[in-house]
Amino acid sequence: MDTEVDGSVGDDASKKRKVHGMLKLYYGLNDEGKAPELAESLDPCDINGPHFDPELYLNKLRRECSLGELMDHETCMVKQIRSLDSDMQTLVYENYNKFISATDTIRKMKNDFKKMEDEMDCLSANMAAITEFSARISGTLQDQHVQITKLSGVHTLLRKLQFLFELPARLNKCLELQAYAQAVNSHRRARCVLQQYSHLPSFKGIQDDCHAIMDKLAQELRQKFRDGGTSSKDLSECVELLLQLDEPAEELCDKFLGHARSRLESDLLGLEAEITPDAPAVKDASAASAQKASSGVAPGSPPGGSPKALASSASSLKTDILEFIDRGCNEFVSSLCLVIMSYQELFINHPQTGELATKNIPQMANGKLQVFVDDLAARYFSLVERRIQEEKGVGDNSLLVRALDRFHRRLQAVSKLLPGSSVPHRGTEIVIRAANERVKQYLSALQSFYMDSLTDVRQALATPRLSVTGGSGVGGPASGRDNNPSSLPELLSSLSSSILNQIKTVLASVHLFTAKDITFSNKPYFKGEFCSKGVRESLVVSFIRFVCQSSRQFCESAGDKGGSTPPALLLLLSRLCLDYETSAISYILTLTDEQFLVQHHSPVTPVTALCAEAREAAQKLLNHYVKVQGLIISQMLRKSVETRDWVNTIEPRNVRAVMKRVVEDTTSIDVQVGLLYEEGVRKAHSSDSSKRTFSVYSSSRQQARYAASYTPSAPMDTNLLSNIHKLFSERIDIFSSVEFNKVSVMTGIIKISLKTFLECVRLRTFGRYGLQQIQVDCHYLQMYLWRFVSDENLVHFLLDEIVGSSAHRCLDPAPMEQSVIEVICERG
Repeated sequence: MDTEVDGSVGDDASKKRKVHGMLKLYYGLNDEGKAPELAESLDPCDINGPHFDPELYLNKLRRECSLGELMDHETCMVKQIRSLDSDMQTLVYENYNKFISATDTIRKMKNDFKKMEDEMDCLSANMAAITEFSARISGTLQDQHVQITKLSGVHTLLRKLQFLFELPARLNKCLELQAYAQAVNSHRRARCVLQQYSHLPSFKGIQDDCHAIMDKLAQELRQKFRDGGTSSKDLSECVELLLQLDEPAEELCDKFLGHARSRLESDLLGLEAEITPDAPAVKDASAASAQKASSGVAPGSPPGGSPKALASSASSLKTDILEFIDRGCNEFVSSLCLVIMSYQELFINHPQTGELATKNIPQMANGKLQVFVDDLAARYFSLVERRIQEEKGVGDNSLLVRALDRFHRRLQAVSKLLPGSSVPHRGTEIVIRAANERVKQYLSALQSFYMDSLTDVRQALATPRLSVTGGSGVGGPASGRDNNPSSLPELLSSLSSSILNQIKTVLASVHLFTAKDITFSNKPYFKGEFCSKGVRESLVVSFIRFVCQSSRQFCESAGDKGGSTPPALLLLLSRLCLDYETSAISYILTLTDEQFLVQHHSPVTPVTALCAEAREAAQKLLNHYVKVQGLIISQMLRKSVETRDWVNTIEPRNVRAVMKRVVEDTTSIDVQVGLLYEEGVRKAHSSDSSKRTFSVYSSSRQQARYAASYTPSAPMDTNLLSNIHKLFSERIDIFSSVEFNKVSVMTGIIKISLKTFLECVRLRTFGRYGLQQIQVDCHYLQMYLWRFVSDENLVHFLLDEIVGSSAHRCLDPAPMEQSVIEVICERG
């Protein structure tokens, strides 16, 4: 139903618009109801034109149209005429009430205008009577007007003279009543007249008396201004009166600022007393903090003792940073703002009139105020920075952030009172420096925590009850300490998780600087630089680089055994750096960017660069681990070769103990490396790897047939064959970089060990039984070492070289039977 009603209303509206449009078209009107300014049509056949000729129009139609077209045209024209008549009738009906109302309004207006004409006629008659009466009065008083004017002038002059003669008494009365403003105004009114007629004795006496009284009044005003105990309104009135009495404006400004300086300096002295307590108290506090720091800290806690304990011990010496800033803001900053407001009201914003407007007092006063505020603010900022520097603990960060927020917020009042002042900008710089200094402290705490964690790891590795191999290895069954990790994977996991948790804790503390309720956190001059350069670069990136650099320093220790660094620590750190390269760095930086909404507008360190540094450190640590472990085994082999008489030794009956120790240590290292690194890829092993035999010549099975005919007279031929074989063998790089897997690490260690064994053998001379002992030892090594390397041919080649070199250095080369060697090795 509603839809039908809406449709009918719309049809009526469209019909009315159509009717109005047709009427406008008929009368030649536009949308504004005015006839458009168009050129008149001169065509007599234009039915809408002013020059329309019906006869010509009909003749034209009869000539051009057929009978049917004439009938249609007549029908159309009749319809248009009827439609226009109907529309005009509809418009008259619709506007009937309006026509009636207009008629009534016109009739009423005629009646009102008639009454108004009668009133105007009456008014005109009254004005004429008044004019006539005024003319008669003026004519009557014309003779006395001049005399009245003279008497009025004499009366005014007598009143002025009376005011001048009564002025000293009037000024004394105002002085007694402390109506200083009235006295100054009275004196200003008479000052020009007295100055003009000062040559007359009577006026001179009045002028001298007035000067004496005004000097006394000015002295009282100066004393009132110096006391400054009155309200700001009274003080403003006092300054204005002194300026009207020609008191130097510059001197008044200096006196006002000097009085304010004394009060503000007392506030600064109170703040300074809180920063520098007595020396004995400081010593007691430092001794207490040192004793707590040396009492021992549990692994995983930040260095420097408990922040809460330190805070409680120092509470008796000085207030905390928030109370200090509160006192500075409530006393010094508030007083400074009041001084600025009063000074501006007195000397700058006060409207200057008369002679004072030409002296340009506001510009001079504003310059003095700027110097005054900058000087005192610099001293206040110095005290604030000294107090902030005493906040060395990295425990609760909320007090410092709230203090800086309050400090920054209160300084904004100074910027509103004194536009263009450098005070807010310098205060902002203090906030930024404090935040960056806090970041440096957290970086130092992270670095100390990392070094302490490494110390805990070294102690754990040095504990006899702790098994670094994670099982019952060479040193017997493992028995870990209570609440401590018992294997390298657990040590690595504990170290990684503790470092990551510490980083998260530090980021949470630093994040307080960027909280939404902190006023300076959303400022563009703070947030962008602080989050990007401060937190991301100076804290997180710097700590990651510190981890990599400090880890690389373990590779720079001197000595055959790698100095005092445990090899297991090198292995653990290499895995830690590798884990950082694969996942930890990306996770930490992503966490930082998301938590601090870091916008990389300025250049920042890319993740790939940090990952490359971490991988380089891991590679260097692992290479150094291989070198250290290889040198440890090499040292045993070297001593075993150098301390034995190989010429006069007895016939071998068993494997030497040092070879068993080498195999045991290699097995232990293999288990240790396998705890942190994957197995790696090996080449396919031959089925008789453990049964391989060695000739007494250099690494060539084909030379075995020459063993029976070997005599000392034929060294050149065997050496030639050995050298020719080396030309076609693959070169072995002993100290090459290893890959991040167990097989590669063990291959590097065994290469170093066997190469050392080979070089030691080349420096000794052997007898028959010495050569046979080398054969037994090499066969024993070959039985076990081939399992640890990526290519068993490498072990075979080096052991062939060792046996061949010992044969070349043998005085009576008589090799032992292979079956005997196998029996000895199996029995050993």
